[in-house]
Amino acid sequence: MTNTARLTIVAVVLFGLAALPVASPLAWAQDASQWQTAPHTAARLIAGAMVKTPAAALLRAGIEIKLEPGWKTYWRDPGDSGVPPTFDFSGSGNVKAAAVLWPAPEKFPDGAGGNSIGYVDHVILPLQVAPDDAGKPSALRLKLGYAICGTLCLPVEADLKLTLSGNGGEDAAIERAQLRVPRRVPLGPGQALAIVAVHRQPGNGHDRVIVDVAAAPGAPVDLFVEGPTPDWSLPLPTVVGGDGAQRRFAFDLDGLPAGAKADGAMLTFTAVSGDDAIEVAARLD
Repeated sequence: MTNTARLTIVAVVLFGLAALPVASPLAWAQDASQWQTAPHTAARLIAGAMVKTPAAALLRAGIEIKLEPGWKTYWRDPGDSGVPPTFDFSGSGNVKAAAVLWPAPEKFPDGAGGNSIGYVDHVILPLQVAPDDAGKPSALRLKLGYAICGTLCLPVEADLKLTLSGNGGEDAAIERAQLRVPRRVPLGPGQALAIVAVHRQPGNGHDRVIVDVAAAPGAPVDLFVEGPTPDWSLPLPTVVGGDGAQRRFAFDLDGLPAGAKADGAMLTFTAVSGDDAIEVAARLD
């Protein structure tokens, strides 16, 4: 066989290989970043679709955290102990803003007589990314800090990067996580799960806040409360009465930062019952 014939065969083979539908590294990068592992945990970014509304175009993405069995990480309000995650998106390109959404958390003992609030095993925190130019890909970069706790507590840092084109393959997983984000509803009755009323009562040393929650009879309910700024450290509400379709929770108005006033403060309540969760803002009068 002549050299010319050999070259012709090689060219045909290479052309055929080039025509095969193989996934490029960029295509993979648009679905998810590499896992960054640490002892007992791993984290990555995942990409979803672009969602267009009359007001804006948003890219869906998510922060996915895996934990070994028995390990936990924390919500934006960690409860009696723990550290909330931190997010730094400042190294991103073509990103105007990135908003973190929080799926409904759960309560678990912190090992010191109190309770922490967060997630076990696995969580996806959905992201809503607003690009500067919706016609171009966005280079999302996140410096993530989070704490995990098992038999001991450890700080974790991850530096995550992902190109978002609006065609990410993890959209279904992000959407499932987004369905777990509490719905924002007004104070008052009218829904199967509702925060019906918030009352303030004088107490010994600290005023006491009473919260009435409507839920399906017999269904478990967790209630969490946050102050107007993260430096408020309010106690976890506890059940003090009620049965059937209405439960009564209470907590002492303690843990305010120095100089803060309770009068007129806007509190955020999150109620979780089974697969349903709501978020309600209520002014403390």
